[in-house]
Amino acid sequence: QLQLVESGGGVVQPGGSLRLSCAPSGFTLDYYAIGWFRQAPGKEREGVSCISSSDGSAYYADSLKGRFTISRDNAKNTVYLQMNDLKPEDTAVYYCNARRPGGPVYWGTGTLVTVDS
Repeated sequence: QLQLVESGGGVVQPGGSLRLSCAPSGFTLDYYAIGWFRQAPGKEREGVSCISSSDGSAYYADSLKGRFTISRDNAKNTVYLQMNDLKPEDTAVYYCNARRPGGPVYWGTGTLVTVDS
């Protein structure tokens, strides 16, 4: 079964950092654009960041620029989301997805990030 697996979530104090990973099971990420999304309790899922399959161009939600960094390591078949200076409002379940033109979109089951003192 083709799927994505997120990892790296946990509990961190405000101002701390976490690095999330997104790895596929059953396929390679080389030709897929990868996106990170999050869903906070009681809120809709929102886009966080994405990275292209071609040249590695990265895009971020305006409110997160400067704190979050997306990267991909095709050799390790993994995409990362480095999150710095975390705030309580960053608490959410973080999901990644993989998509390519004309193909299905794959989602992971999410990893929980809790920012709490």
